[in-house]
Amino acid sequence: MKLANLTVKAVLLSLTVSLAALSSFAGDIKGKVSVQGLKSAVNIAVYVDTIPDKKFDAPSQHVAVDQKKMEFIPRVVVVLQGTTVDFTNSDPVGHNVYWPSISGNKKLTHNLGTWPKGEKKSFQFNDPGVAPLLCNVHPEMSGYVVVVTTPYFAVTDKDGNYEIKNVPAGKYTLKTWSEDGKPTTQAVEVSAAGATADLTVKK
Repeated sequence: MKLANLTVKAVLLSLTVSLAALSSFAGDIKGKVSVQGLKSAVNIAVYVDTIPDKKFDAPSQHVAVDQKKMEFIPRVVVVLQGTTVDFTNSDPVGHNVYWPSISGNKKLTHNLGTWPKGEKKSFQFNDPGVAPLLCNVHPEMSGYVVVVTTPYFAVTDKDGNYEIKNVPAGKYTLKTWSEDGKPTTQAVEVSAAGATADLTVKK
């Protein structure tokens, strides 16, 4: 009888350990974003929305945005809340970086000033939302910093493809942001084998 009880306990312990191991596995979320009424599916942010009771430390590594050939490169960058972004000027003319709001909140407007070629200025983005980047020296320039609350995100390529790497197994909500399209929300369940999620963004 004692041997049988020990065997049952061993099996239960093994199952518990196996389940815990499975829950710690991470997979990739892959998919394609199709568009309706938009010119292109490029530069659409796809990210895992806020996870209840889960907060992530700001990364120590900075993200780089260059001003080159009169453009913000990359045009759209997604960062985890608390990330510091370095803005570099690689053009032979002075550039400015400012944003009039973050997701419409004008209290979060900020102007980094103007600086010459080869120099950079940095800013830590602590407020979730979208900061539309502008240059008051060259009004034709524009870009975006999309600040999200999880480290699981990607930006689509020219064909609308995206890949979010190393997402822990579980159920999540995927969201999109694009310059001209409406936000899209979709549920996704990630296993150790990953997940596929195709989305449609409409104007």
